Amino acid sequence: MDGRRVTGLAARDESGHLSPYSFNLRKTGPEDVVLKVLYCGVDHTDLHQIRSEIYPMNYPLVPGHEVVGEVVELGSEVSKFKIGDKVGVGCIISSCGKCLACNSNNEQYCSERIMTYGGSYKDGTTTQGGFSSAMVVHQKFVVKIPEKLALEQAAPLLCAGVTAYSPLKQFYNPGKAIKAGILGLGGVGHLAVQIAKAMGHHVTVISSSEKKKVEALEHLGADGFLVSSNAEEMEGAASSLDYILDTVPAFHPLEPYISLLKVAGKLIFVGVATKPLQINTEDLILGKKTLSGSFIGSMEETQEILDFWAEKGLSSMIEVVKADYINKAFERMERNDVRYRFVLDVAGSNTE
Repeated sequence: MDGRRVTGLAARDESGHLSPYSFNLRKTGPEDVVLKVLYCGVDHTDLHQIRSEIYPMNYPLVPGHEVVGEVVELGSEVSKFKIGDKVGVGCIISSCGKCLACNSNNEQYCSERIMTYGGSYKDGTTTQGGFSSAMVVHQKFVVKIPEKLALEQAAPLLCAGVTAYSPLKQFYNPGKAIKAGILGLGGVGHLAVQIAKAMGHHVTVISSSEKKKVEALEHLGADGFLVSSNAEEMEGAASSLDYILDTVPAFHPLEPYISLLKVAGKLIFVGVATKPLQINTEDLILGKKTLSGSFIGSMEETQEILDFWAEKGLSSMIEVVKADYINKAFERMERNDVRYRFVLDVAGSNTE
């Protein structure tokens, strides 16, 4: 049985163009939270997904997985939240709850996870995301927004923020000097710089040009800036970094960055390239270097990054837009013409 009728913005085909769309939420269950959507971050992954560039999607498709809202209805067995709470929903809205991943607070790696949009409920219905007026989500996959964190600021943390925070946690050791590299200064990268700095790391931003140098050093607080196309700079920084967080969501060579790692250094991928990347295994073997990946973060880590961000008084660099600007926003995102994250003002927009 269907639940309440809502409005949103949906792509109808692989063009990815978004337009108003009306649909029914699923019926509210005993452990479900119904939230009025206030804001939703605009992720680079959204651009790929609405165009079916990663894998084929079912249309109409309502994107959005950095969702901030207000609780307006609760299932009879919900104990974590109350009406009026400000809450967040990230990239997944369900998992099996029984496997090793789920039982170790790594439910984002559950083989039966259901994505916030573009996934499928057990009845085959496509899940729809946060570019909509309301959502219904199981309480396990909802987090609390700290009171002192501005709601529009919270949105990017629910995907981009936790995507950076989850792999960086392993290097959080206040008593140890850590030299970090952040490759790419976009939505994830600009948050990663601030998270790494707040963890006490010495942070070097690695970018393809000097265009973002002033912002990296003066606005985000990075300690160094490397231009990857400058051979002299790259050679001078060889074997200097404990880890590099690779946030680039496009094809790029890896050898130049592997050379920057110390012995036993780690190159961690969080950006999804649409074409396979290539490596020379000798570069890894002769330096005991590791390539690894990390996928968003757990629900526990999602709550942690919100609390960490509020506690440290950090601020994401965002541009808030209304629904009538969303297609233009995606065009600008594709040109890297955003500093550094669009946030859709859902409650303040007309989506009908």
